[in-house]
Amino acid sequence: MSRQSSTHISDWEAAHLAVEQVYFPHELEALSSPDLLALNLRTVDLGPVTIGRLNWGTDVSIACDYPGAYEINIPLTGHLDSQSGSASTVSEPGQATVFTAGRPSTITRWSADCQVVGVKFEADYLEREADRVQATALRSRLVLPDQLDLTGPDERSWFALVRALTAQLREPADLLANPLVGPQLASAVTTAFIVAVSPDTPGTGLRPRMVKRVLDALHDDPAREWTLADMAELGGSSVRRLQEGFAEHVGASPTATLRDIRLSRAHADLTMRGGATTVAEVSARWGFSSPSRFAAAYRRRFGEPPSRISRS
Repeated sequence: MSRQSSTHISDWEAAHLAVEQVYFPHELEALSSPDLLALNLRTVDLGPVTIGRLNWGTDVSIACDYPGAYEINIPLTGHLDSQSGSASTVSEPGQATVFTAGRPSTITRWSADCQVVGVKFEADYLEREADRVQATALRSRLVLPDQLDLTGPDERSWFALVRALTAQLREPADLLANPLVGPQLASAVTTAFIVAVSPDTPGTGLRPRMVKRVLDALHDDPAREWTLADMAELGGSSVRRLQEGFAEHVGASPTATLRDIRLSRAHADLTMRGGATTVAEVSARWGFSSPSRFAAAYRRRFGEPPSRISRS
């Protein structure tokens, strides 16, 4: 179920905690006039997507590792200066700063007059939806630019959708709180964002319905004992047409795509469970025919044996 909240705070510790609970753990520092702090924060939680408006009322800096989620910060007024590795970014209205999941970054100056629309995507959700929507090969991590120009047609359409939702934050919460509406809105915001950040190159675009239907099924149940015939039947096509569709719109065969999905799930299992699970258990759980074949495929994909991840 979607949840809305509205906060107005002038205490540093309370403001720090309020933003941390909605977005990420972070280090907050006053750059000028700490006594002018006046945090205004309005958010809606759509499950895997969180959208909010916030400003601090005074100049601040924020250091964060962005664990497990991507953050898109869009200034409506003022400016946002940030540093990620060697990349420095200054965003003003019409631009957006992109913070990548797991990449330590610092907002070196969030100006006192800067009101931001912040969109947070859970990493697994955004990456999974990108795999479903984009006409590129599957991958374990999205590569996003450090900054978006919101004047392009796709970027402008995505931002218009986000702004329309933030306008609802001033209204009664009935619509956004509806459990049938929240997931649909999260999906719409995510798909529009993926389209906006996708490179406009030959061969890209939305996948045909046949390919998307099979991809969705593989993502939903990767451990199933899939055959090419099963996939072709689900897609309503011949095996040959299915293979041609995947080659053109995914960049990999159906079986290679299934293997990549299984490897991603297995990697997440090993990373999260550590010594609480064995390589053989993970191999069986995600549909690999033998632990040795799983280990070989895992090493090719991730550059190290799965046993090392399990031990650590």
